[in-house]
Amino acid sequence: MSQLPARAHVICGGFPPGRPAGHDHDYARLRLLELLADQEIHASTANDFVDIERWLPISRLLITYVAGPYPGPDQDRAIRAWINAGGHWLGLHGTTGGRAVRLDSPNDRRRAMARLEHHETLGGFFLNHPPVRRFQVKVHSSDDRLTEGLPETFETIDEPYMVECSDPKARVLLTAELGPDNSPRGFGFQYEKDTALLPDGKTRVMGYTRDVGEGGVTYVALGHCHTPSTNSQPFVDTSVDPEGKTPPVVRTTWETAAYTRLLRNSMVWGMG
Repeated sequence: MSQLPARAHVICGGFPPGRPAGHDHDYARLRLLELLADQEIHASTANDFVDIERWLPISRLLITYVAGPYPGPDQDRAIRAWINAGGHWLGLHGTTGGRAVRLDSPNDRRRAMARLEHHETLGGFFLNHPPVRRFQVKVHSSDDRLTEGLPETFETIDEPYMVECSDPKARVLLTAELGPDNSPRGFGFQYEKDTALLPDGKTRVMGYTRDVGEGGVTYVALGHCHTPSTNSQPFVDTSVDPEGKTPPVVRTTWETAAYTRLLRNSMVWGMG
């Protein structure tokens, strides 16, 4: 894999195809391509995983920022084989989501995430997120140099993701003391048990990395961004706005120096 040219394949998109699904994918894609270009890493792009088998053989790094699209069984097998052979997958934000299914309950119109093959490959599974809020992120040291140059903590405004880290050998990069799910009734996704909350009852993993064969997976839950035309947040936490009004533009995490440095480090990691 290290003999390949410095190339990445970037997937940014929502579902249904062409829809934002609550996120500004154009902005995220642009920022990722700019960071790759700064490091002279060539890139191909897509909106979903449909033709992933075409691009993996010529790529060292796969970067995904998605809200809805996910790899099907055949595509997941191709990704897993590629990682085992030395490929690196940087999954951002909604990558740990996927297919949502309706609940068989007349009193609850919410949906729940289905566990699929790609969640095992990622080593993480998205449960839900309460309303966008302001919070502190704690940075953990990493032998992979993924957090090199980052401060011990940084503040952001983002969706407080509840992601189950299912690989006990995964190395934690970021955490946040977000506490139990405080979503208003009827908000977000349903789930049977909060398997994302750590034993201390307050900490959640916001980023981790894991070895897979000769390659690896790094996942970072942070990265929400929206504009007036892509927003789907009906309200936000009072830590963002005292009246709970959703800001028309949210890009706080992407504008944070720590997140930019983390992405740069992850791209270096992805080159092997």
